Amino acid sequence: MDFIQNLQKSIDYMEEHLLEPITYEDVAKYLYMSKYHFHRIFTLTTGMSANEYIRNRRLSMSGQDISMSDQKVIDIALKYGYNSPESFSKAFTRFHGVSPNVARRAGVKLKSFNRLLIKIKFEGGTIMDYRIEKREKFCLLTKVTEFRNEIISEEGNTEIPDFWKKCGENGTFDVLKENTDLHDVYGVCAPITKDSKYFKYGIGMEFNGSDVPDGYTIWKVKPTLWAVFRCIGETPDCIGETWDRIFKEFLPGSEYSMLDDTDFELYSSNTEKDCFCEIWIPIEKKACI
Repeated sequence: MDFIQNLQKSIDYMEEHLLEPITYEDVAKYLYMSKYHFHRIFTLTTGMSANEYIRNRRLSMSGQDISMSDQKVIDIALKYGYNSPESFSKAFTRFHGVSPNVARRAGVKLKSFNRLLIKIKFEGGTIMDYRIEKREKFCLLTKVTEFRNEIISEEGNTEIPDFWKKCGENGTFDVLKENTDLHDVYGVCAPITKDSKYFKYGIGMEFNGSDVPDGYTIWKVKPTLWAVFRCIGETPDCIGETWDRIFKEFLPGSEYSMLDDTDFELYSSNTEKDCFCEIWIPIEKKACI
């Protein structure tokens, strides 16, 4: 249950430090997780980023202070981490639909954003197919770019699909095929580094050891144990749906923990017709308590 425990710890930590200048990065550090890995888990599990949760909780609490006390707006703004009444007023108005001054009038409706509660819920009884595989280390010839880690929680963001489209148009796949023997396509994702706000993402094929073309990178994938999930569908939407089930169904109840390392999508010519791709996540068995 360490997945659930870590999620609970993150919520408890944020609640205990709401009046301090914290971000998701501080929460990740508290949990001894990389910023990217925590951001990804929290966002996919709760449907919002940790920064959104912190901001919404502060604005909800500030609404109570505005309506139930005589504190000055500037004092309430500073209390909840805003440097000026103007920036606080804009955020407050976006959240509550009325300005702080209007919120002080009797009968004005404000919005409440309550603390997250974790509940174990049984529903559906659906089966999630997966398999466990062991792979030795391998190398990919990849075209790599960087993305902001915030794109995970940005609804409708198309930066990664746009990257795939661009690679399809500019000859990237032709170059990869010329320099590789196995033409299965990998979409590889690296966890965020300690001090970066970006993560690396690459499109590649297994490298055959020839010279590396200009503009391309060798991506080394470590030997480890993998949990493999088939994305069933005809559009990329099934990838997000599968990730959602991995974090909400597989990881909380399985005997495995996801490692903070490279994961990838595999587009293989050997997959079944109804399978869009496979998601491979690096895992290890949970320690016995």
